[in-house]
Amino acid sequence: KQWYQRRVAITAGGHCKKLAPERASAATSLKGKVKLGAVDATQFGDLAQRYGVKGYPTIKYFPAGAKLDAEEYDGGRTAGDIVSWAEAKLEVFAEPPEIRELLNDEIFAEECREKGICLISILPDILDTGAEGRNNYLTTLKELGDKYKKRKWGWAWSFAGEQDKLEAAIEVGGAGYPTIVALNIKKNAVLHHRGG
Repeated sequence: KQWYQRRVAITAGGHCKKLAPERASAATSLKGKVKLGAVDATQFGDLAQRYGVKGYPTIKYFPAGAKLDAEEYDGGRTAGDIVSWAEAKLEVFAEPPEIRELLNDEIFAEECREKGICLISILPDILDTGAEGRNNYLTTLKELGDKYKKRKWGWAWSFAGEQDKLEAAIEVGGAGYPTIVALNIKKNAVLHHRGG
């Protein structure tokens, strides 16, 4: 699984020890996702000056890549606040979900049973749209997956007529392709959207 290394550095003078246990707790929660570090800016004045530290404690965020680029942290001072803020940053840079062709029950289970909501697209047959038409639909689905990646929905697609039992169960079929269905198995809920 690909992840991006991010760093949050906390600069604190000796009088700001109150934040230390919050940082330690946040670091434990974020282990493997975001690295947290602490620098005593009273001991490393050159770093404090380089990154514009004017008061203590100061928290800076260093995105993956260039170490010289730091962003101001604008969250709260509890471990929960730091974790929530860092995880939100991770989501922005997360990979979009894979839009999987619905070829078997395993894919359905992974995309729909294991996730709260899944979106299933039934596309016109490739004989009706050609490869270019199919690829355009898949590009649109990928763009939607990227736009809504924070929701952590499952995504799958199939050609019309290839999954007859599924189409009957979610009440699509016969005409009106493409169609997209939002499915929540736990709540036994289906929402349809049809048309181009």
